[in-house]
Amino acid sequence: MVILSVMILNKAGGLIYQRDFHEGLHKLSSNDFLVLAGTFHGVHAITSRISPVHGSGGLEVLESENFRMQCFQTLTGTKFLIFAEPHQPNIDVICRRVYELYADYVMKNPFYQIEMPIRCEAFDRHLMAYLKPKQ
Repeated sequence: MVILSVMILNKAGGLIYQRDFHEGLHKLSSNDFLVLAGTFHGVHAITSRISPVHGSGGLEVLESENFRMQCFQTLTGTKFLIFAEPHQPNIDVICRRVYELYADYVMKNPFYQIEMPIRCEAFDRHLMAYLKPKQ
């Protein structure tokens, strides 16, 4: 499995977590990631309103020749964005597993404040073990 990056956005569109998992990525600044999170949040909100299907959740997949982005939105509005290689199968399953790790290690952490940046070593460790490319 080749996952390039993971981002987690709170319900207001703020970036609360970002981690790269591939060495070959161009490095973006913190500000670039914040702009990306805010822009995606706006596009997601607009696409959920213009969808012809009532109750649609908005933009879920964005594919290009260089990457594929999958979005999983929870019922509380938290968005999990997974950036992977274009032909990576089962990204939706990967998104749900990242959400399970988030629920287990972030939301059950008594020191975590909701909607704030995630600084949880156990979450980082388990996420890295799950997504890091095997050599």
